[in-house]
Amino acid sequence: MVHLSRRTVLLTAAAATASTALRPASAHAALPTVDMELVVLAAQLDPVKTGTGITTGAGPSVTKVEQALVAHGLLDASYVDGHFGTVTRTAYGKWQESLGYSGLAANGLPGKTSLTALGDARFTVVRPLTVGARTTYQGFPFNARTVAMLREAFRLAGVTPAVEQGSYSPGVDPTSGGTHDGGGAVDLDAEALTSAHRTRVVTALRQVGFAAWLRTPSQGDWPLHIHGVAVNDTDLARAAQTQVGRYYQGRNGLANNLPDDGPQVTKVTWEQYLRAQA
Repeated sequence: MVHLSRRTVLLTAAAATASTALRPASAHAALPTVDMELVVLAAQLDPVKTGTGITTGAGPSVTKVEQALVAHGLLDASYVDGHFGTVTRTAYGKWQESLGYSGLAANGLPGKTSLTALGDARFTVVRPLTVGARTTYQGFPFNARTVAMLREAFRLAGVTPAVEQGSYSPGVDPTSGGTHDGGGAVDLDAEALTSAHRTRVVTALRQVGFAAWLRTPSQGDWPLHIHGVAVNDTDLARAAQTQVGRYYQGRNGLANNLPDDGPQVTKVTWEQYLRAQA
Protein backbone atom coordinates (compact mmCIF):
# COMPACT_ATOMS: atom_id res chain seq x y z
CA MET A 1 0.00 0.00 0.00
CA VAL A 2 1.44 3.35 -1.05
CA HIS A 3 1.13 6.18 1.48
CA LEU A 4 1.10 9.71 0.05
CA SER A 5 2.12 12.70 2.09
CA ARG A 6 -0.48 15.37 2.82
CA ARG A 7 1.49 17.81 0.65
CA THR A 8 1.41 15.38 -2.31
CA VAL A 9 -2.33 14.90 -1.92
CA LEU A 10 -2.94 18.66 -1.80
CA LEU A 11 -0.76 19.29 -4.86
CA THR A 12 -2.53 16.55 -6.80
CA ALA A 13 -5.94 17.97 -5.89
CA ALA A 14 -4.85 21.48 -6.86
CA ALA A 15 -3.59 20.27 -10.22
CA ALA A 16 -6.86 18.50 -10.88
CA THR A 17 -8.81 21.66 -10.00
CA ALA A 18 -6.64 23.78 -12.29
CA SER A 19 -7.08 21.28 -15.11
CA THR A 20 -10.85 21.44 -14.72
CA ALA A 21 -10.83 25.26 -14.65
CA LEU A 22 -8.79 25.43 -17.84
CA ARG A 23 -10.92 22.88 -19.66
CA PRO A 24 -13.15 24.50 -22.36
CA ALA A 25 -16.79 24.91 -21.43
CA SER A 26 -17.72 22.70 -24.38
CA ALA A 27 -16.19 19.79 -22.53
CA HIS A 28 -18.92 20.13 -19.89
CA ALA A 29 -21.89 20.91 -22.12
CA ALA A 30 -22.23 21.58 -25.81
CA LEU A 31 -23.61 24.94 -26.88
CA PRO A 32 -27.20 24.99 -28.17
CA THR A 33 -27.60 25.03 -31.94
CA VAL A 34 -29.21 27.48 -34.36
CA ASP A 35 -30.44 26.12 -37.68
CA MET A 36 -29.43 28.74 -40.23
CA GLU A 37 -31.67 27.35 -42.97
CA LEU A 38 -34.76 27.76 -40.81
CA VAL A 39 -33.74 31.19 -39.49
CA VAL A 40 -33.18 32.63 -42.98
CA LEU A 41 -36.42 31.09 -44.23
CA ALA A 42 -38.34 32.63 -41.34
CA ALA A 43 -36.85 36.06 -42.10
CA GLN A 44 -38.26 36.15 -45.63
CA LEU A 45 -41.82 36.93 -44.61
CA ASP A 46 -42.30 40.37 -43.12
CA PRO A 47 -44.08 40.39 -40.80
CA VAL A 48 -44.00 36.69 -39.99
CA LYS A 49 -47.41 35.06 -40.20
CA THR A 50 -48.31 31.85 -38.41
CA GLY A 51 -49.81 28.96 -40.32
CA THR A 52 -47.89 29.65 -43.54
CA GLY A 53 -45.34 26.89 -43.16
CA ILE A 54 -42.49 29.35 -43.49
CA THR A 55 -41.59 29.28 -39.79
CA THR A 56 -42.25 25.60 -39.06
CA GLY A 57 -39.60 24.52 -36.56
CA ALA A 58 -37.79 27.87 -36.72
CA GLY A 59 -39.01 29.32 -33.42
CA PRO A 60 -36.31 27.91 -31.09
CA SER A 61 -33.48 28.95 -33.42
CA VAL A 62 -34.95 32.41 -34.02
CA THR A 63 -35.38 32.90 -30.27
CA LYS A 64 -31.68 32.22 -29.66
CA VAL A 65 -30.77 34.76 -32.35
CA GLU A 66 -33.10 37.34 -30.81
CA GLN A 67 -31.67 36.74 -27.33
CA ALA A 68 -28.16 37.31 -28.69
CA LEU A 69 -29.30 40.56 -30.33
CA VAL A 70 -30.76 41.64 -26.99
CA ALA A 71 -27.44 40.88 -25.29
CA HIS A 72 -25.71 43.19 -27.79
CA GLY A 73 -28.20 45.98 -27.09
CA LEU A 74 -29.73 45.83 -30.58
CA LEU A 75 -33.18 44.45 -29.74
CA ASP A 76 -35.58 45.07 -26.88
CA ALA A 77 -36.29 41.95 -24.85
CA SER A 78 -40.03 42.36 -25.43
CA TYR A 79 -39.49 41.36 -29.08
CA VAL A 80 -38.02 37.93 -28.26
CA ASP A 81 -40.89 35.83 -29.60
CA GLY A 82 -39.37 33.35 -32.06
CA HIS A 83 -40.66 35.27 -35.11
CA PHE A 84 -38.10 36.90 -37.40
CA GLY A 85 -40.27 39.88 -38.31
CA THR A 86 -39.60 43.52 -39.15
CA VAL A 87 -38.05 44.57 -35.84
CA THR A 88 -35.79 41.53 -35.57
CA ARG A 89 -34.64 41.92 -39.16
CA THR A 90 -33.83 45.59 -38.57
CA ALA A 91 -31.89 44.67 -35.44
CA TYR A 92 -29.98 42.00 -37.31
CA GLY A 93 -29.12 44.52 -40.02
CA LYS A 94 -27.62 46.73 -37.31
CA TRP A 95 -25.57 43.76 -36.10
CA GLN A 96 -24.25 43.27 -39.64
CA GLU A 97 -23.38 46.96 -39.85
CA SER A 98 -21.55 46.75 -36.51
CA LEU A 99 -19.34 44.11 -38.13
CA GLY A 100 -18.48 46.51 -40.95
CA TYR A 101 -20.93 45.21 -43.55
CA SER A 102 -23.06 47.41 -45.79
CA GLY A 103 -25.43 47.10 -48.75
CA LEU A 104 -26.65 43.56 -49.43
CA ALA A 105 -24.34 42.23 -46.72
CA ALA A 106 -26.38 44.24 -44.19
CA ASN A 107 -29.85 43.38 -45.52
CA GLY A 108 -31.08 41.84 -42.27
CA LEU A 109 -30.91 38.27 -43.59
CA PRO A 110 -28.36 36.33 -41.53
CA GLY A 111 -25.19 35.39 -43.38
CA LYS A 112 -22.92 32.58 -42.27
CA THR A 113 -20.14 34.84 -40.97
CA SER A 114 -22.37 37.30 -39.13
CA LEU A 115 -24.51 34.54 -37.59
CA THR A 116 -21.43 32.64 -36.42
CA ALA A 117 -20.06 35.83 -34.85
CA LEU A 118 -23.38 36.50 -33.14
CA GLY A 119 -23.36 33.00 -31.70
CA ASP A 120 -19.89 33.26 -30.19
CA ALA A 121 -20.06 31.49 -26.79
CA ARG A 122 -23.87 31.38 -27.15
CA PHE A 123 -24.79 28.91 -29.88
CA THR A 124 -23.38 26.84 -32.72
CA VAL A 125 -24.63 27.37 -36.28
CA VAL A 126 -25.83 24.22 -38.03
CA ARG A 127 -26.88 23.79 -41.68
CA PRO A 128 -25.03 26.96 -42.72
CA LEU A 129 -25.92 28.64 -46.01
CA THR A 130 -23.67 30.21 -48.61
CA VAL A 131 -24.53 31.60 -52.04
CA GLY A 132 -21.02 31.14 -53.41
CA ALA A 133 -19.02 33.45 -55.61
CA ARG A 134 -20.41 35.97 -58.08
CA THR A 135 -20.40 34.61 -61.61
CA THR A 136 -22.29 34.90 -64.90
CA TYR A 137 -24.68 32.65 -66.77
CA GLN A 138 -25.72 33.35 -70.36
CA GLY A 139 -23.91 36.64 -69.92
CA PHE A 140 -25.94 37.80 -66.90
CA PRO A 141 -24.74 38.26 -63.30
CA PHE A 142 -25.66 35.62 -60.72
CA ASN A 143 -24.14 33.84 -57.75
CA ALA A 144 -22.97 30.23 -57.94
CA ARG A 145 -25.92 28.88 -55.94
CA THR A 146 -28.49 30.42 -58.31
CA VAL A 147 -26.67 29.12 -61.38
CA ALA A 148 -26.62 25.59 -59.95
CA MET A 149 -30.35 25.84 -59.27
CA LEU A 150 -31.09 27.08 -62.79
CA ARG A 151 -29.06 24.31 -64.42
CA GLU A 152 -30.88 21.64 -62.42
CA ALA A 153 -34.30 23.16 -63.12
CA PHE A 154 -33.59 23.26 -66.85
CA ARG A 155 -32.44 19.64 -66.72
CA LEU A 156 -35.70 18.64 -65.06
CA ALA A 157 -37.76 20.67 -67.53
CA GLY A 158 -35.88 19.35 -70.55
CA VAL A 159 -35.54 22.85 -71.99
CA THR A 160 -33.14 25.77 -71.48
CA PRO A 161 -34.89 29.15 -71.80
CA ALA A 162 -32.97 32.33 -72.55
CA VAL A 163 -32.21 34.57 -69.58
CA GLU A 164 -33.69 38.07 -69.92
CA GLN A 165 -32.52 39.52 -66.61
CA GLY A 166 -30.15 38.27 -63.95
CA SER A 167 -29.36 39.19 -60.36
CA TYR A 168 -27.38 42.10 -58.86
CA SER A 169 -28.91 44.51 -61.39
CA PRO A 170 -30.19 47.57 -59.50
CA GLY A 171 -32.09 50.03 -61.66
CA VAL A 172 -31.82 47.97 -64.86
CA ASP A 173 -35.58 47.35 -65.13
CA PRO A 174 -37.88 49.72 -63.21
CA THR A 175 -40.83 47.35 -63.69
CA SER A 176 -39.14 44.68 -61.58
CA GLY A 177 -39.78 46.63 -58.37
CA GLY A 178 -36.26 46.11 -57.05
CA THR A 179 -36.44 42.30 -56.95
CA HIS A 180 -33.31 42.04 -59.11
CA ASP A 181 -31.26 44.47 -57.01
CA GLY A 182 -29.75 41.57 -55.05
CA GLY A 183 -28.99 37.91 -55.62
CA GLY A 184 -31.24 34.97 -56.39
CA ALA A 185 -33.51 36.68 -58.97
CA VAL A 186 -33.97 35.71 -62.61
CA ASP A 187 -36.28 36.48 -65.54
CA LEU A 188 -36.56 34.00 -68.41
CA ASP A 189 -37.91 34.50 -71.93
CA ALA A 190 -41.26 32.70 -72.13
CA GLU A 191 -42.38 33.93 -75.54
CA ALA A 192 -40.08 31.49 -77.33
CA LEU A 193 -41.48 28.54 -75.32
CA THR A 194 -44.59 26.50 -75.96
CA SER A 195 -47.34 26.62 -73.36
CA ALA A 196 -46.36 23.15 -72.18
CA HIS A 197 -42.72 24.15 -71.83
CA ARG A 198 -43.65 27.26 -69.84
CA THR A 199 -45.50 25.12 -67.33
CA ARG A 200 -42.65 22.62 -67.17
CA VAL A 201 -40.07 25.34 -66.53
CA VAL A 202 -42.08 27.05 -63.77
CA THR A 203 -42.76 23.66 -62.18
CA ALA A 204 -39.10 22.68 -62.31
CA LEU A 205 -37.98 26.03 -60.89
CA ARG A 206 -40.32 25.51 -57.94
CA GLN A 207 -39.18 21.93 -57.47
CA VAL A 208 -35.55 22.99 -56.94
CA GLY A 209 -36.30 25.90 -54.60
CA PHE A 210 -37.41 28.97 -56.56
CA ALA A 211 -40.49 31.03 -55.90
CA ALA A 212 -41.48 31.21 -59.57
CA TRP A 213 -44.37 32.42 -61.69
CA LEU A 214 -45.31 32.98 -65.33
CA ARG A 215 -45.77 36.73 -65.77
CA THR A 216 -48.15 37.93 -68.50
CA PRO A 217 -48.58 41.39 -70.12
CA SER A 218 -52.05 41.59 -68.57
CA GLN A 219 -50.44 41.64 -65.10
CA GLY A 220 -48.08 44.55 -65.69
CA ASP A 221 -45.97 46.57 -68.07
CA TRP A 222 -43.76 43.71 -69.21
CA PRO A 223 -43.54 41.04 -71.92
CA LEU A 224 -44.45 37.41 -71.30
CA HIS A 225 -41.72 35.99 -69.08
CA ILE A 226 -40.98 33.65 -66.19
CA HIS A 227 -39.88 35.27 -62.95
CA GLY A 228 -38.03 33.38 -60.24
CA VAL A 229 -36.54 34.15 -56.82
CA ALA A 230 -34.23 31.64 -55.12
CA VAL A 231 -35.61 30.85 -51.67
CA ASN A 232 -33.04 31.32 -48.86
CA ASP A 233 -30.55 33.25 -50.97
CA THR A 234 -28.91 35.42 -48.31
CA ASP A 235 -28.25 38.18 -50.88
CA LEU A 236 -31.94 38.76 -51.65
CA ALA A 237 -33.11 42.33 -52.06
CA ARG A 238 -35.93 43.37 -49.72
CA ALA A 239 -38.57 43.16 -52.48
CA ALA A 240 -37.41 39.65 -53.37
CA GLN A 241 -37.55 38.59 -49.72
CA THR A 242 -41.19 39.65 -49.62
CA GLN A 243 -41.97 37.71 -52.79
CA VAL A 244 -40.63 34.52 -51.20
CA GLY A 245 -42.87 35.10 -48.20
CA ARG A 246 -45.89 35.64 -50.43
CA TYR A 247 -45.06 32.46 -52.34
CA TYR A 248 -45.14 30.49 -49.09
CA GLN A 249 -48.47 32.13 -48.29
CA GLY A 250 -49.90 30.87 -51.58
CA ARG A 251 -49.97 34.28 -53.27
CA ASN A 252 -48.76 35.48 -56.67
CA GLY A 253 -45.92 37.71 -55.47
CA LEU A 254 -47.37 40.82 -57.15
CA ALA A 255 -48.60 44.04 -55.57
CA ASN A 256 -52.23 42.88 -55.92
CA ASN A 257 -51.40 39.87 -53.71
CA LEU A 258 -53.83 37.60 -55.55
CA PRO A 259 -53.82 33.80 -55.08
CA ASP A 260 -50.92 31.88 -56.58
CA ASP A 261 -51.66 31.06 -60.22
CA GLY A 262 -48.71 28.72 -60.73
CA PRO A 263 -48.31 24.93 -60.61
CA GLN A 264 -48.65 23.47 -57.13
CA VAL A 265 -45.58 21.65 -55.83
CA THR A 266 -44.11 20.92 -52.40
CA LYS A 267 -42.27 24.09 -51.44
CA VAL A 268 -38.59 23.46 -50.75
CA THR A 269 -35.27 25.24 -50.54
CA TRP A 270 -32.33 24.26 -52.76
CA GLU A 271 -30.66 22.56 -49.81
CA GLN A 272 -33.79 20.55 -49.02
CA TYR A 273 -33.98 19.49 -52.67
CA LEU A 274 -30.37 18.33 -52.67
CA ARG A 275 -30.84 16.32 -49.48
CA ALA A 276 -33.86 14.59 -51.01
CA GLN A 277 -31.73 13.55 -54.01
CA ALA A 278 -28.91 12.12 -51.90
